[in-house]
Amino acid sequence: MQVSPLPTLPSRLATRGVEVLPGTLLCAAIAAVSTVIGSFLPMLGSAIPAVVIGVLVALVRTPGPRLRPGIGYSGKFVLQCAVVLLGAQLSLASIVEVGAESLPVMLSSLTVCLLGAWLLGRALKIDRDLTVLVGVGTGICGASAIAAVSPVIKAKSADIAYAISTVFLFNILAVLIFPVVGHALGMTPHAFGLFAGTAVNDTSSVVAAASVFSASALGFAVVVKLVRTLMIIPISIGLAVMEGRRSGEGERFTPRRVLRLVPWFLVGFLVVATLTSLGAVPAAAADLLTQVSVFLVATALAGIGMSTDLRAIRTAGLRPLLLGGILSVLVASTTLGVMALTGAF
Repeated sequence: MQVSPLPTLPSRLATRGVEVLPGTLLCAAIAAVSTVIGSFLPMLGSAIPAVVIGVLVALVRTPGPRLRPGIGYSGKFVLQCAVVLLGAQLSLASIVEVGAESLPVMLSSLTVCLLGAWLLGRALKIDRDLTVLVGVGTGICGASAIAAVSPVIKAKSADIAYAISTVFLFNILAVLIFPVVGHALGMTPHAFGLFAGTAVNDTSSVVAAASVFSASALGFAVVVKLVRTLMIIPISIGLAVMEGRRSGEGERFTPRRVLRLVPWFLVGFLVVATLTSLGAVPAAAADLLTQVSVFLVATALAGIGMSTDLRAIRTAGLRPLLLGGILSVLVASTTLGVMALTGAF
């Protein structure tokens, strides 16, 4: 008879808590320092110092096995919790409005990115799987899209690691460059939220770039980014069909498999936004949740900074990096072009 794991859940959670605590506390300490830095330099905010300190720590001394679980936990789960809390800033009506407004810009940039990846990957003679991973990572939502698509195309672990490292490199550059571009073009917080949410490919970097630009751009940018994240579903289904035809082993997509592609933090974000819409979250509580989410973002970015594998980027060659760079520029320029055509700024 199979024993239910439910009775052992408290002990397993306790074990997991002890495992991740040291690394998480280190990330939180870096976030605290970054928050102080951001209070003196508001243009930087707490996000950029956190990721820079994290990278510097990793360069000076690679985190050991005692710290690594918590660092990984911070870079993923803590960030997802931060996104959930950002739902307290928005109502469901505003989310629907944002989705409708961002759709033309988002679909245009995604189409250009995927077409560019196909053409440039062939021209640069880059492996098909690596081209797909860099393309979806740049066009949709960074590591989340890469993680969702990898099992669909049966990608090798080396390709997955390189694609994530490549996308992460341009995420960091986007955090540094996009706010400068936004201010230079005289964007409003609303316009910059659309720009960052569409053209920056990873949730952490979207949050960081929007935080640096202005606090009022953050909520809008996150909603645009989460709408864009939903593109994982049709892209994964399309790639599964193509892979099935190519290998002769087509796999049926059931509703349950489709639902598994929806990130849990997107559901959590919508739940919090629903509670806010119903008046269940008082204004004071919403402000507190927003402040907590900003600190959690800094904690997560510290973890992401310390997780950067610079050696993997150096040893894998320049062509995939070139592909990622060109695609990032294509996505950003397409986003700005469509925004200009539609009068979004």
